[in-house]
Amino acid sequence: MKTHHDTAANAEQIQIVRHAHVCQKLKLSSAKLFDLVAQGIFPKPFQIVPGGRAVGWLERDVDAWVLKRKAESYGESV
Repeated sequence: MKTHHDTAANAEQIQIVRHAHVCQKLKLSSAKLFDLVAQGIFPKPFQIVPGGRAVGWLERDVDAWVLKRKAESYGESV
């Protein structure tokens, strides 16, 4: 059975990253990031607040994308 502590610990590990942070982390321009999303190469962001304008990505999804790209570039199985 999950305790409050387990839920709180898992919640602390979830990080939402905004557009500027993703660009900085990947060393991409804003236009290139939008292009990758539009092409379906990079995951689409989600609305942080329903009906709001702010969008973001889960940092672990961005990290998983980077690791997948690395594996693909070295011919490793994903």
